[in-house]
Amino acid sequence: MGIFLKSTIAFSLLAATSVNAFELSSTDIQEGAPMAKTFEFAGWGCDGDNLSPQLSWNDVPEGTKSFAITAYDPDAPTGSGFWHWVVFDIKGSVRELPRGADVAKLGGVQVRNDYGLKAFGGTCPPEHDGMHRYQFTVWALPTETLGLDDNVSPAVVGFNLHYKALGKAVLTATYTR
Repeated sequence: MGIFLKSTIAFSLLAATSVNAFELSSTDIQEGAPMAKTFEFAGWGCDGDNLSPQLSWNDVPEGTKSFAITAYDPDAPTGSGFWHWVVFDIKGSVRELPRGADVAKLGGVQVRNDYGLKAFGGTCPPEHDGMHRYQFTVWALPTETLGLDDNVSPAVVGFNLHYKALGKAVLTATYTR
């Protein structure tokens, strides 16, 4: 192997290991693990505390000016999943939400979730429907605002997030009733 090829391979490996990945973590929920009743909805036959979990993120993409957070259950028996939380226009300096966060204080705009509330709506899968996954996603955005108001649907927000995001970090927890 020539010196040029060896140098190129070494540089490529060094570059690949020094790139940070946008990461989402939580002190309340873990990847693939069941969530506590604290995060279960209060209503619709459920009697949890309906608190959003603590979330923190790091190694955000360069150029990030705001964040959005979504919580989605792809296993809901609706044919289209179930939106539990949709928040956008969170200030770009924010790197953490505490448990039970008041996202309005962080500049966040909440849209109506599938419970019909402009707030976090916790887990509440139908009884005996098996395990459901809850995908918490933080989206890094290149603008301070999405240019949407709080009356748009989660699907419209989702379209904009997929189209505009610089990156996203996902943490998937589970819940069963």
